[in-house]
Amino acid sequence: MIFRVFEKEELKKLVELLIAHNRVVGPVEAGKDSSGIPIYAFGEIFEFKDLRLNYTTTKLSAKKYFLPFKEELATFRMDTMNWQKEINYNVKSPLILFGLHPCDINALNKLDKVLIHSDYPMPYYLAKRKNTFIVGVNCEPQPSCFCRSMGTDTAMHGFDLFITDLGNRYFAEIHTDTAYNFLKHIKTTEPCEDDHVRYMKIVSERNKKFVTYVDTTDLMKILDMEFQSEVWKHWGDRCLACGTCSSVCPTCYCYGVEESVDIDLKRARKLKMLYSCNLIDFAEVAGGHNFRPERSTRLKYRYYHKHRGFVEAFEESLCVGCGRCGEACLAEIRVPDVINSVRSNGVRV
Repeated sequence: MIFRVFEKEELKKLVELLIAHNRVVGPVEAGKDSSGIPIYAFGEIFEFKDLRLNYTTTKLSAKKYFLPFKEELATFRMDTMNWQKEINYNVKSPLILFGLHPCDINALNKLDKVLIHSDYPMPYYLAKRKNTFIVGVNCEPQPSCFCRSMGTDTAMHGFDLFITDLGNRYFAEIHTDTAYNFLKHIKTTEPCEDDHVRYMKIVSERNKKFVTYVDTTDLMKILDMEFQSEVWKHWGDRCLACGTCSSVCPTCYCYGVEESVDIDLKRARKLKMLYSCNLIDFAEVAGGHNFRPERSTRLKYRYYHKHRGFVEAFEESLCVGCGRCGEACLAEIRVPDVINSVRSNGVRV
């Protein structure tokens, strides 16, 4: 990895250069809540002033640019003699994601393990992922996030360029040759000893700001032992089975496929839609049998997939600790509370 530092005014030149030749998406202020606190979202950047690198967190992650809620997989056209299949990977142009926090970068790294590096890779996801340039930025820890407990508070890979605010300049970690070539267009210098000291001090101060922790020690073993625990019924009774947690989660990837045929039999299409394992019909099969009719069972299996099954398959949890699910949950079900209650074999709210 190569390190550089550059003055703050150089960042504007870099962003404007990227905007001039590429589609750039980054954190923008989408509005304000009832208390006047800004609400952030990932949106297309047309001017540098629209970029909000000091944002807290976005309500939805950048996953939507790789796994859109609804995506056409294929279309079929038919006539009396033959039929034609058309596949579009839905990649219109290269995409630059500017300003991803470490947890969101790590979320994409986890999705890569399933959707790229598994036995059955998803070409639609792969096409978008390989056509994306990612610039990461450090975050300001929020009360709802527990990414440090999940080991996702820093990103070691999955980005092209990562910048840290040193106060009067930026410290840049260059991970790819594409990032190196982009930085040739602005003035950068080798970091001096003071820059390294300042960087380490900022990282240390940031680490002290994490206030929410989750004990993941032997969690797989504990989940196995507490599979029949009454704790799951408590949280299941509280759950509204609305699927909001999956909608905002940066690592949920469950989906359904719908096939439709026009009434004139001349055209058909195959549509993929993201889904949630908390919805009542998620485990319903042909004939109407539902393997998970209870809310408590569906909620339990969601936690087991995140913190048990994925760990067994990939030696890491699927959860990145961003806290979005707990913030969005209307029933105020939060991952730290659920895991703490399972560990203590009782309910702690």
